[in-house]
Order: sequence, then structure tokens, then C-alpha cells
Amino acid sequence: MLEIRPNCELCERELAPDSSAARICSYECTFCSDCVRDMLENVCPNCGGGFVPRPIRPVSDRRDGVSLAHQPASTLPVHSSYSHDEIRAFVNGVKDIPAEQR
Repeated sequence: MLEIRPNCELCERELAPDSSAARICSYECTFCSDCVRDMLENVCPNCGGGFVPRPIRPVSDRRDGVSLAHQPASTLPVHSSYSHDEIRAFVNGVKDIPAEQR
């Protein structure tokens, strides 16, 4: 089950559980759509993978016990351990390789 992290790891923008601006990689690293587009160029600075929109967990039960009420989103912020310069250098070395070939 996804952790549904509460913020962009780069700009620290709040990303509510129902945010359509949240993007995740296969390791669930979480960034906002603006950072993915403008800074990261669809390259996760942690693993080198690409991003997809983060799914939105239902607010109310459509099936018994399956909703935010039963599996709440995380409230613990996550921050990138890399500087903007380190991220830019990494992205520049990977961005021209299609995500499915990285």
C-alpha cells in the first residue's frame, strides 16, 4: 500500500492525499508536477526512474475497510538529501535515456 507522502521532496510543497499534482517513482519518491517538469525533467534524483501521477486513495469506503479513514496518508515530511547542484548534475546525465530504458 502506498505511503502517500505529504510533500514534494524538493520544494516542500504540500501535497494533500487528493492532490492531482503529486508524482511518484517506483520507489514512491514524491515530488510535485512542477518540480518533475521544470527541475527533474522526469528523472527521479534518488533512483533515476521516471514519474507517474500518484493514485488517489478513496476518502470513503467503497469496499469495507478500504479508504483513507482506515489507511491514512503519511504525515511525516520527506526531504531530498541531495543539493540542487547534485540533482541537476544527476538529471543531466540521465534525462536523455527514456525512462523505460534506465
